[in-house]
Amino acid sequence: MKRLLLLAVVVSLSSLVLAADEPKESKATDRVQSAADVLNEIQSAPDSGIPEEILGRSECVAVVPSMLKGGFIVGAKYGRGVASCRTPKGWSAPAFFVVTGGSVGFQIGGQAVDLVMLIMNNDGMQHLLSSQFALGADASVAAGPVGRHAEGNTDWKMRAQVLTYSRARGVFAGVSLNGAVIKQDKDSTRDFYGHMVTFKAALTGEVEPPAPTNPLLTSLAKWAQQAAK
Repeated sequence: MKRLLLLAVVVSLSSLVLAADEPKESKATDRVQSAADVLNEIQSAPDSGIPEEILGRSECVAVVPSMLKGGFIVGAKYGRGVASCRTPKGWSAPAFFVVTGGSVGFQIGGQAVDLVMLIMNNDGMQHLLSSQFALGADASVAAGPVGRHAEGNTDWKMRAQVLTYSRARGVFAGVSLNGAVIKQDKDSTRDFYGHMVTFKAALTGEVEPPAPTNPLLTSLAKWAQQAAK
């Protein structure tokens, strides 16, 4: 009887430990799913989405679902997003971030928009790994071209470390995000992983992507593979 009781206690404790290691259903988990939904919806209309050449060459993809904006033409912005980068094993575990400030050249007052940022080269990726940087100051940024192909538009090849896009009321367009500051969202990171994980650990493949990441990583792999054809 005592042995059975002891076994039951051990099994219960093991279950608690395993549960603690699994990411909880939370706002951070919902954000990962929302980011996947945003990418799928944008790329399902390729003639008005991100050009294949650009998506195929991006080092990292960052998505802010429903970024809140105030004012008209220029206003305050605040959003929480999730990023993933290419690694030798595939797309990385997510890194959670906050984006604040900046001037936007395309804006409809008071509404929420989806924001997508593509980090195009190693310099841009290094800024992202630093856990905090300012677009336009630390990293060069430009509004990304839209359409099935980016023929005739070479700015993204030559200069921009980060290309930015926004979607509002079904309209998807390249958008300037000069002055916006991106930094690690530590609360969401702890919420999702159960402990602190650095940008570098998540985005360079040191952390195994948890199961709730699958929708986002599947979307990234799908669209990147299609762009590479």
